[in-house]
Amino acid sequence: MTTPYSPQQNGVAERKNRTILNMARSMLKCKNMPKEYWAEAISCAVYLMNRSYTKSVHEKTPQEAWSGYKPVVTHLRVFGSIAYTHIPHQKRTKLDDKSARYVFIGYDQNSKGYKLYNPSNGKIEISRDVEFDEEGVWEWNDQNKNDHYSPFFDDEEEDMVQPITPPSTPPPQNIQADEASSSEGPRGFRRLRELYDVTEEVTNLSDFTQFCLFAETEPVDFNDAARDEKWRNAMDEEIKAIENNDSWELESLPKGKNTIGGYKQKAGIDYDEVFAPVARLETIRLIISLAAQNGWKIHQLDVKSTFLNGFLKEEVYVDQPPGYVVKGQEDKVLKLKRALYGLKQAPRAWNSRIDHYFQNKGFIKCPHEHALYVKKNTKGVILFICLYVDDLIFTGNNLKMFDDFKRAMAKEFEMTDIGLMSYYLGIEVK
Repeated sequence: MTTPYSPQQNGVAERKNRTILNMARSMLKCKNMPKEYWAEAISCAVYLMNRSYTKSVHEKTPQEAWSGYKPVVTHLRVFGSIAYTHIPHQKRTKLDDKSARYVFIGYDQNSKGYKLYNPSNGKIEISRDVEFDEEGVWEWNDQNKNDHYSPFFDDEEEDMVQPITPPSTPPPQNIQADEASSSEGPRGFRRLRELYDVTEEVTNLSDFTQFCLFAETEPVDFNDAARDEKWRNAMDEEIKAIENNDSWELESLPKGKNTIGGYKQKAGIDYDEVFAPVARLETIRLIISLAAQNGWKIHQLDVKSTFLNGFLKEEVYVDQPPGYVVKGQEDKVLKLKRALYGLKQAPRAWNSRIDHYFQNKGFIKCPHEHALYVKKNTKGVILFICLYVDDLIFTGNNLKMFDDFKRAMAKEFEMTDIGLMSYYLGIEVK
């Protein structure tokens, strides 16, 4: 026991209490949570400290020193975050929401679940099926506010929030206190229309039904498409690209063989393997982070008519496309030399082609990420390539190597040089 007002007599424990209190205060402040949740914040702080390294137990965590096992920390989340927990189908109907919105307040002591609090009804729920919005903050200042509130605008409401403009001729000031208090001028308010995008409400549907008569629709078959000049030009361009690529040859159909479409292919007969790897999003982010850390440029290339570049191992025959049947040889079919769109093995054939090309050029494929290639010479010049189907990005520490790589790719494939990467798979780079 310590004497009153003498915390220094138990310095280690008191200092630990101060650390815990500082953590709890920071967690509450970060999410603007009321002080009444101090107990949950302290409990969460203790939970985190038990799983944090400390010098007092020789670079181990208290949890490891006590149990002998390294603690798992992949489940840790930001205290006070918005949490969406799954509602089991037994507790909802078909049209009900599949998740409910809560606030994360800690970890359950008796199970592997999260403690979630609903400020609307004051209930706590334990769940493991949770999606977190760690940047989100609950609206603690207005408990009755609807979380999915969508503002409705009318003339009356808009008038209430119009900005206050001072009159051109100020009224006479009779009271000195009023003059002093109004020196800063009135606070301005923005219209709700400036805060939200508002679409005009449709009142006369008959006008819109008339516009629908002029809307363009996509053709449902070849005959419809052939009547449209834009579609004819697009088809001509595609057939020309296929023929220039030497993708097929005209032959008589051998006995025992059938022509196929992608929907008619049979596994083991018309195709074998179909899997084609693409870069994982984590790998792409890692390459971008590596380039940002080293100040490297990231360039992007796009391969045109991607699936037409893959060579087929199987013997595949298809009918001549409608509208492009060779006169005098209507009874013949096309034997495919290369893959076509719609074939199940087309992605695999393309990936095998580009993989063989990269490895012949001296690139090394990552054993854990088969869409990542690296090339490095004795002078320390390095080039990373990340492949996602027909889109590839590359970065490194030598611009001359960039130009050499682009020229080599252009000789082998028909390419589009997009230049510096600005947008790739939903990632915007500035």
